[in-house]
Amino acid sequence: MGERGQAAVELALVLPLVVTLALLVAQVGLVVRDQVHVTHAAREAVRRAAVDPDPAAARAAALAGSPLDPGRLQVEVGRRGAPGEQVRVVVRYRSPVRVPGLSTLRSEVGLSDSAAMRVEK
Repeated sequence: MGERGQAAVELALVLPLVVTLALLVAQVGLVVRDQVHVTHAAREAVRRAAVDPDPAAARAAALAGSPLDPGRLQVEVGRRGAPGEQVRVVVRYRSPVRVPGLSTLRSEVGLSDSAAMRVEK
């Protein structure tokens, strides 16, 4: 008769750990998704920088090509040389920690990617 509540006690002890692990996995998934968006934004920005000398155009292309928060996105366009030379773009993004409880440990994760392409005109 002493074992009737054993399963409930075990569940009560393990459930917080399982929930915490599930939330951690969800946050990692969100950061990976943001990294994919950063990579895509870098490609879009360098495509625009290859044909347009205005750095604002590269930033606009990065924002248009991804659902990233503009306030957390930074686009750096390198020196743009003559046609045939390469232009390099670096995109940095501060991905917010969205899972409650984990945000007290760390509020954001820094992500970055770069891309290079030949200048067309």
